[in-house]
Amino acid sequence: MRKVRHQEDRGKADYGWLKTAHTFSFAHYYDEAHMGFRHLRVINEDHVAPKTGFEEHGHRDMEILTYVLSGTVEHRDSEGNIGHIRAGMVQRMTAGTGIRHSEMNNEAEPLHLLQIWILPERRGLIPGYEERAFPKACGENRLQLLASPDGREDSLTIHQDVTLWGSTLTPGTKVEHDLAPGRHAWVQVARGTVDLGEQTLQAGDGMAISEEQRIEIQALEQAEVLLFDLA
Repeated sequence: MRKVRHQEDRGKADYGWLKTAHTFSFAHYYDEAHMGFRHLRVINEDHVAPKTGFEEHGHRDMEILTYVLSGTVEHRDSEGNIGHIRAGMVQRMTAGTGIRHSEMNNEAEPLHLLQIWILPERRGLIPGYEERAFPKACGENRLQLLASPDGREDSLTIHQDVTLWGSTLTPGTKVEHDLAPGRHAWVQVARGTVDLGEQTLQAGDGMAISEEQRIEIQALEQAEVLLFDLA
C-alpha cells in the first residue's frame, strides 16, 4: 500500500524571514488526515533568511532531527550545547523532560533545512544532543544509515524503533531497501526527481509505504532522499 503526499498539498506559511512547508499538521496548520505517520510526527521544510532564525523556545518529549540542505544553523540550548550544523550534517536533540534552544542563521546566505520530529519510546527521557557529519560521498548511490535506536555504524541514536537512511543519487542510479514483515516506510525527496515503482516523486514529495517487502528508488535526475524504516 502506497500513499503520496505531494509537495504542493503541504501546509505552507510565509513569515518573511521564514518560508515553511509542513508535511503533517503543525502549529497553525491543521489537517486531521495528515497528523503524522507511525512514530513520524513532523517533517517541516524551512527556508530561513540570513541573520534571522528561531529565537529561544521550549520542547519536551520529542526526538528532533535537523537535516541541513544548504547553509548553516547555529544551535544553542539550555543544556549548554552549541553546534553549527552545515550541509552534510545531521543533528539529534532529545527534548525529554524539557529543553530550551534557539536555531539561528547567522550567515549571509539563506538556510535550507528539514526539521523532523519523532515520538519517543517513552516520556520523561533525559535531554540529550548529538551531531554528526555524513560526507555526501558516503551516501552517494547507496543508502547511508543516519540514525538508529542503537547508534550502530556511527549513526545518531534515536530513542524510538526507527531507522533513518539517506542517499544522494546520480541520474539513472537506484537504491533498494527491504522492509521486514510488519514494518513501514516513509520516503521523503529532498532534492531532484525519483521513481518509486510506477510513481514519480519530486522535491518536497513524500510517500507512505506499508505491506510491502522491497522499496526501489531510482533517480531520474540528481536527487537526494531520506528513507524512514518505522515500526
